[in-house]
Amino acid sequence: MEKGNKTSVSEFLLLGFSTWPGQQALLFVLFLCLYLTGLLGNLLILLAIASDHHLHTPMYFFLTNLSLVDLCLASTTVPKMLLNIQTQAQSISYPACLAQMYFSILFTNMDNFLLTVMAYDRYVAICHPLHYSTIMTPHLCTCLVAVPWVIATLNSLLHTVMMAHLHFCSDNVIHHFFCDINSLLPLSCSNTSLNQLMVLVVVGLLFVVPSACILASYTRIISAVMKVPSIQGKFKAFSTCGSHFALVILFYGAITKIYMTPISNHSTGKDLVASVIFIVVTPVLNPFIYSLRNSELKGALKKVLDQSKIFCQ
Repeated sequence: MEKGNKTSVSEFLLLGFSTWPGQQALLFVLFLCLYLTGLLGNLLILLAIASDHHLHTPMYFFLTNLSLVDLCLASTTVPKMLLNIQTQAQSISYPACLAQMYFSILFTNMDNFLLTVMAYDRYVAICHPLHYSTIMTPHLCTCLVAVPWVIATLNSLLHTVMMAHLHFCSDNVIHHFFCDINSLLPLSCSNTSLNQLMVLVVVGLLFVVPSACILASYTRIISAVMKVPSIQGKFKAFSTCGSHFALVILFYGAITKIYMTPISNHSTGKDLVASVIFIVVTPVLNPFIYSLRNSELKGALKKVLDQSKIFCQ
């Protein structure tokens, strides 16, 4: 078949969870509740940090960016999924599909980078507390966020441009709830070997290196915590770091399953579950994990809620 950069497909069909006809109402309520919980939790964190000048520190600067990215990541895919479940209208236009793929890659990459940066920030705070303010300068903090934004933007743009040059023929059924790159590639009647190679190489590089940095940071943190004489101090540190690390494992486990294995080894059901974990579940868990054990943030959240009550009265 002739290859070209023109496409005969004007829209795609997102099957998503339509293969589970008996659970449509339950899925709609479940995903709506998860989405709204994540939306509210991340918005509250943004408001709390913005309203309390005591929280204008490197750790909360990174947390602000993480909450913003989580809001955007979930909002890129979940509203469309909810609309499809509710209306049973599964179509998405070709440009909208490419746009959704671009932003999902962008915000997933940023989630990945920010988890790495926050692990490094905790490593400096725990292992080098006396030098924390001299190491984590405003300039370094800005660079640690700005550089990932540039890399994530270029990476998502690369995959989107390469996808736009593929030729799509009659097959337009995507067995997913959003326009995932690994779900789009098999539909093309062009040669996608370069695209698949770029997914494995670029995505592998952008996730393997940060995950190795996170592992190194937590290894050093655990080593430092083991030297703490107090049993209570060790337990507190391990409980906090353990919840953070569990979230990291959940996120990277899902990413590895989807993007770092050959497309031929994928199954629709497992890919759906893995995607739900890092797109829907992780943005919900982040605000709880990073705030429930943080007395400063809980105090700021209480002030925000009290002010909202006064305003409503």
